[in-house]
Amino acid sequence: MAISRDKKNELVAEVRDMLSGASLTTFAAYQGLTVADVQKLRAQAREAGVVIKVVKNRLVRVALADIDAYKDVDASSLTGQLLYAASTEDEVAPAKVLHEFAKTNPALVITGGFSADSGLLSAEDVIALAALPSKNQLIAEVVAQLLSPVHDVTNALSGNLHGLLDGIEAKATS
Repeated sequence: MAISRDKKNELVAEVRDMLSGASLTTFAAYQGLTVADVQKLRAQAREAGVVIKVVKNRLVRVALADIDAYKDVDASSLTGQLLYAASTEDEVAPAKVLHEFAKTNPALVITGGFSADSGLLSAEDVIALAALPSKNQLIAEVVAQLLSPVHDVTNALSGNLHGLLDGIEAKATS
């Protein structure tokens, strides 16, 4: 059954909002996944703050044409049954979610992505992004590096203080 023009316009608006709000949108072929598998993927994506949308590629092309950042993107690679993953919170979360799910479900194949900065991304680019540490991990590493000198000074001072206290204790007992 064909969907009405109003419903198509509504879907295009949803996809436009999703694409324009995300700095990275990843798309993947899902042919061969069961409905239960897709539901499990959606649940994992929700936990990571990622939205999964299954929509006709033609409607995505229309939405891309309406977004300034994607007007010149060659959308000819949008073929077959694709699902789109996007997040407004974390730039690499869509790639990570799909990549992790694809490890246990080989029927899901990442085919590319859209980046607000660089346009169309290849599947290899998206997989490389998925291998990056998460935003929280990177923040933790920076904070650990910044606190490293403080910890070193604290440890050095506490070592000297312990040595002094041990010396005083040894004097007191002798």
